[in-house]
Amino acid sequence: MHMSNWFKTSGTAAVLALLLPLAACGTADDNGGDVAMQETARTSSAGPETPRRLLFIHHSCGGQLMADPGERAGGAPGSGRRCIYDSHPNGGGLRALLTAGGYDVSELSYESVLGADTDIRHWRRKFAEHMDAILATDHQDRRYGDGTINGIVAFKSCYPNNDFTGPGVEPGDPDAEELTVANAKAAYRALLPHFRARPDVLFVAFTAPPRAEPRRDLKDRLKGAFGSGPTPADHAREFNTWLTDRENGWLSAYALPNVVVFDYYDILTGGRGNWSAYPTGGGQDSHPSRQGNAKAAAAFVPFINAAVAGMN
Repeated sequence: MHMSNWFKTSGTAAVLALLLPLAACGTADDNGGDVAMQETARTSSAGPETPRRLLFIHHSCGGQLMADPGERAGGAPGSGRRCIYDSHPNGGGLRALLTAGGYDVSELSYESVLGADTDIRHWRRKFAEHMDAILATDHQDRRYGDGTINGIVAFKSCYPNNDFTGPGVEPGDPDAEELTVANAKAAYRALLPHFRARPDVLFVAFTAPPRAEPRRDLKDRLKGAFGSGPTPADHAREFNTWLTDRENGWLSAYALPNVVVFDYYDILTGGRGNWSAYPTGGGQDSHPSRQGNAKAAAAFVPFINAAVAGMN
């Protein structure tokens, strides 16, 4: 059954039943809720019957999402695996959850050729020019030697990809350096022909994590109170809503079941507002906290299980 039809029928209720409670409950300090959500993720929506190889292309936020919670270990600059952490104070534990759920997980990040660039404008060229290498990647730039490929490829840009300069002009330029809403939409639209050519592979786009709300002086607060037009954060919400809107957004005309969007942005905003509900660094660092990442990790497991089921 195609994913588009699957989401519109009984699968919709199942996924929403799993994800909406996760998005609605818990705060940055609600450790007990996060533990409960992790347990829910372990026991809800069965994983694949046989191990599925999953490659995640990310930088720092993704590395922290994957890492076990704890003191920082691994992922140091110059190690050949920068931002692929074994553990981290902001660790969400997603790698361990996926492994326990039957996934064979590998990662691409800094200090590898294929993991070097992860801004929105980089994705079209990366998948257009390096699809075969991405599918054959075991870890960083190491390749499988037996013809094995990754059946799932997840990819994520980082929080600076919410720094929109404006709406831009349609149809946009997928490779443009300026981050406008139109250019970002063009970049994701340009991916679909490459994904359509590989219906055997599940592609998982993560929305970028939100920015921490900046401290504003009185002048800026007054300006905001009296209105000054859409802000970069407003444009970020608009774009991420478009990316995830199955009926009217990015995938509205895409019929295959092999592309899904995980709304990391909305989970970390708490489903409201345009700023992170889980910042670090005294509220000024956009890297999500341990609690925020644990919440996202717990939501991702049933999400990916449902997406895999939709491919069968």
